[in-house]
Order: sequence, then C-alpha cells, then structure tokens
Amino acid sequence: MDLNALITNPAYHDLFSVIKGARNGFVYGVKIRFPHALIMSLLFGRGDWKSRIRVIYRLTKQHAVNLAKFVSLYKALCILQRRANGGKERSSDTFIAGLIGGYLVFGSRTAVNEQIVLYVCSRVVAALIPRSSVPADKKQPGRPIPPDSSLFSLFAAVSWGAVMWMYKHRAETIQPGMFNSMVYLYNDSEKFKDLRTLLWSNA
Repeated sequence: MDLNALITNPAYHDLFSVIKGARNGFVYGVKIRFPHALIMSLLFGRGDWKSRIRVIYRLTKQHAVNLAKFVSLYKALCILQRRANGGKERSSDTFIAGLIGGYLVFGSRTAVNEQIVLYVCSRVVAALIPRSSVPADKKQPGRPIPPDSSLFSLFAAVSWGAVMWMYKHRAETIQPGMFNSMVYLYNDSEKFKDLRTLLWSNA
C-alpha cells in the first residue's frame, strides 16, 4: 500500500494524530527549553563548558521527551474515551485525559517539571480573570480574549504583593528559580563597596 494513502486513510487518522502529537510535542519542547537552558547556562552556569553542555542537553531532552509523552498520552486517552462513548466526546474527557497525563508524565518533581507545572498553573489561574468580552460561540475555539483591564490590574497587584510578602516571610515556599532571581534583584542590590561593584559587577 502507498504510504501517503495509508497516512491519509481516515481509518488510521487517530493513530497518526497521536504520532504527530508526539512529534510536535518533542519539537516544541526543544524550541522552548534549548534557548532557555543555553541562556541560563551562559549567564548563571557553573563549571567548565563540557559540563554546561551536558546540563543544556539533559534539560532540553527532559522537556522535549516529557512534552512528547504528554501530548501523545493525552490524545490517546481522549480517543479511547470517545470510542468508549460511542464516538461522542464528553466535556469531562479532556479534563480526565489531562489529569492522568499530568500525573504520569509531570507528577515526578524535577526542576523542569516544576517549571512547566508552575507555568501551566499560572495560566489556569490567570484564565479565571473575567474577559473584556465573551465569544458568541464558546464551542468554537477562537482567538484568546484579553482579561478585563481593571481586573487584570487587581490581579497583578495581588500577585506581586503576595510574592513579595512570601519572599520576605516565607521564602522557603518559593520555587527555586524565582527565589534565585529575587535574591539577585532584591538582596544582592544591597551589597556594593565601590563603583565597580555598584555598576559593573555583582560581586
């Protein structure tokens, strides 16, 4: 059988959508993590270049592989649930698939997983802010609508007030990457002894 005919055969569409999902998850993970790991290694990395390259590779691989696993698992679980329900998708299918996929793929705590989960969590919380307008047809995914401006201002104020209080009084609860950034911004800016350490060098 011709390979293109097999790929475009509706009977195999679900299978190939899972494979394409894994591919896209892997590629997106590389695109997101590699530049981030490279810049962080250049700016804040320790050790020789060989060890830094190993860290960049390890972080990039973990992000890409985990995203590929999640996308393919999520799509497979959605397909299984839809088939079990006579070909009809239920509202809860996506939540259940995301719940299981999130637990199995991102449930073990690593630095990469924690960053991804915190990113997702922040987007979920931000989505609770009322939108400036509501789409007429909620069933059709359209372009994202920005939050109401005045409510976003309140959200920003509460977020920053809370995180600054936590940094001062409950610093042990803050995610390590953010903690290190805040030490650099707020603690290290208190330390200087001459013009060089004031404007050029942090040490």
